[in-house]
Amino acid sequence: MAISKDLKGAFDATTIAAAGLSASRYRLDVGAANLANIETPGYKRRDVFQTAVSMPAQGSFSSILDRNTLSKPMVYAVLEDDSPARMEYRPNHPQADEKGYVALPNVNIVETMTDMMSASRLYQANATALQEARSMAGEARKILTMV
Repeated sequence: MAISKDLKGAFDATTIAAAGLSASRYRLDVGAANLANIETPGYKRRDVFQTAVSMPAQGSFSSILDRNTLSKPMVYAVLEDDSPARMEYRPNHPQADEKGYVALPNVNIVETMTDMMSASRLYQANATALQEARSMAGEARKILTMV
């Protein structure tokens, strides 16, 4: 069965929501890794950088939703923090230097948890958008089969 040109925009919305789910999940994974390694000497904190990929506006759904473009979020890069490590005095630690200091990652718990909460809310929003886009496409199919 060929997809109607009018319904093709609904699949763009599904693609965008699915990409948002993937990017949000990736942000959560990186945040969880940062928190899990907060006491790991030598670990470098990681940051996720996202970008939006422009999708060409096609069909009536896309043109009504946004005359210019629809944007699909994606992870652009995951970069390691290159700032100096947080030095903590632990003379009995096996990885302590000659002065008794251990190099720990610069993971800020409050910042990381806030970013993870934001990513979680974005994940929920994208899941809802995906569910609604699928529902609208199903209803549109029902209407087209009745005609």
